[in-house]
Amino acid sequence: MNIIQLYLLLLKGTMTAFTGLASLPVVQDALVIQHHVLADTQLNEAVVITRSTPGPIGLYIVSVGYFVAGVPGAVAGWLAMITPALLIVPLVHFAGRWVEHPRVRSVLQTVVIASAGLLLAAAIPLAKDALTDPITIGIAAVSLGLLLTTKLDTLWIILGAAGISLSASSLGVLANGTVH
Repeated sequence: MNIIQLYLLLLKGTMTAFTGLASLPVVQDALVIQHHVLADTQLNEAVVITRSTPGPIGLYIVSVGYFVAGVPGAVAGWLAMITPALLIVPLVHFAGRWVEHPRVRSVLQTVVIASAGLLLAAAIPLAKDALTDPITIGIAAVSLGLLLTTKLDTLWIILGAAGISLSASSLGVLANGTVH
């Protein structure tokens, strides 16, 4: 795959999704399913790398570009990530006057709802690949419960999950839940 084609495919993902991980289904379809230049595990690794480091969630696009084509691919991913932000500035200037108009607000609410649906669609394949044993399922369930019922910062949830996973692997708990 050439760099321009990679850029355009990643740009399609970033332009059609208005939040970081909402572009996952588009990226997965283009690079994993259609073009076979990226594996599901690499896509999951790109998401984990991004979620484990500071910065915007959409940075996973840069890691995806790197997995597909090395440093030039990472540059293509970075350009695909920043292009929508650069294009939105004049659009916000133009549309800013109309934000209170009922039709414009309705369109914006629809975009938010569509983005939420894309996030859910992105989470399902990730969950299928990541939830492989009772420990990961338990971590996911407890994390979801904490996110929905408390105002606990996500950093603490991530650190707690990492600590539990590290402890379980140190104790020799295998993927099927048995003790080694």
